Amino acid sequence: MSTLTACNPASATQSRRIDYITPRANLHHDGEGYTLELEMPGVAKDGVEITVEDGKLTLTGRRAEEQSYGRPVYRERSQAEYRRVFDLDPSIDAGKITASMNQGLLTVRLQKSEAVKPRKITVA
Repeated sequence: MSTLTACNPASATQSRRIDYITPRANLHHDGEGYTLELEMPGVAKDGVEITVEDGKLTLTGRRAEEQSYGRPVYRERSQAEYRRVFDLDPSIDAGKITASMNQGLLTVRLQKSEAVKPRKITVA
C-alpha cells in the first residue's frame, strides 16, 4: 500500500473556476519517514500553503503576476496556481510534518509516528 496517493483536485466551490497546475513530485523513504519534493517554479515560501485535514495532505502554491516593464510584446509566463492532494497513511504523525522551500522546490518531511517505528527491546 502506498503511503501517499495522489487525488484529483476538488472542483472550485467559488463562483470563478480555478485551473491548477499539478506540480511534479518525488517521494523518498527512510526508516524515520518520507520526504516529498514538489516542483513549484516561481513560488516564494510565503506563497505556499500546506494543510492536513481528514487524512489528506493538501499543498498549494501561488506564483504572483510578474512586474511589467512596459507594454508586453510577447508573454508565456504569468501567475499560476499549483495544487496537489495526497492521502496520508495513518502511520504519519501529522503534528511532525515540516516543510521548506528552496529555489522553487518544496520539500515536505513526513515523520512516522513513534508507535509504528521499529524498536529494539532489551531482554533483562
